[in-house]
Amino acid sequence: MPDKPCPSFVFHAGTQPLLLSIPHMGTHIPPAIAEGMTFEALEMHDTDWHLDQLYSFAREMGASVLMATHSRYVVDLNRPQDGASLYPGQNVTGLCPVDTFDQTPLYREGCAPDDAEVQRRVHAYWKPYHGQLAAELQRLRDQHGGAVLWDAHSIRSVVPRFFEGSLPNFNLGTADGASCSTDLAQVLLGIAKAIPDQTAVLNGRFKGGHITRQYGEPSNGIHAVQLELTQCSYMQEAMPFDFLPETAALVQPHLKQLLQACLAFARQTG
Repeated sequence: MPDKPCPSFVFHAGTQPLLLSIPHMGTHIPPAIAEGMTFEALEMHDTDWHLDQLYSFAREMGASVLMATHSRYVVDLNRPQDGASLYPGQNVTGLCPVDTFDQTPLYREGCAPDDAEVQRRVHAYWKPYHGQLAAELQRLRDQHGGAVLWDAHSIRSVVPRFFEGSLPNFNLGTADGASCSTDLAQVLLGIAKAIPDQTAVLNGRFKGGHITRQYGEPSNGIHAVQLELTQCSYMQEAMPFDFLPETAALVQPHLKQLLQACLAFARQTG
């Protein structure tokens, strides 16, 4: 029998003006795509592992939660659907990536997706996620007068392809202030900078991807923030990529404080 199709996202509707988006935690690769991939691709090294577990407190706060199910190797939900680069002139991965962060091939020779396959994946996986994201933001704005979108990501602390040396632990992005109130951004940066044994930056190497830039509309009551968190802050950065509960417990209260600040801001301005 054929494999049962996997839904493109998992969604929980909350009661508060806060939406948590996790677009890169998916690990499902449809069999028809997987058969053309390399062994390393199927290990999915560049996944934003365990963010559902790290942010497990979000639902208790009343936040809506939207989580991808498919691997970013299938289609990258944090890229524009036309594939335009978010960081012109810099080395980046694409809408349907063909290599890993370490620049090793994702596909066996002759198996990389052509334009028609890219568009099929956009229709099947990218559009449903973004449709749900847009609809939920509209619902929250209608109900509360506004909302904060928190786009949650994680990455290895050392990825020479994208940056030199080690990345700060907490990388907040607001598209250089275009996607979020400056007041909220400064509050969040202050919280992040006060976290013991962690480093933080605002609009450094990671300024926010397509989701932050597309949906952040401060003038219309929607404030969007991306957090790119170093994986060493809560998990093993190398295989088997295990979640480290004791390590994670050191940062989870601070992540909750960041989301509480977002929620307080949304309530005040809604």
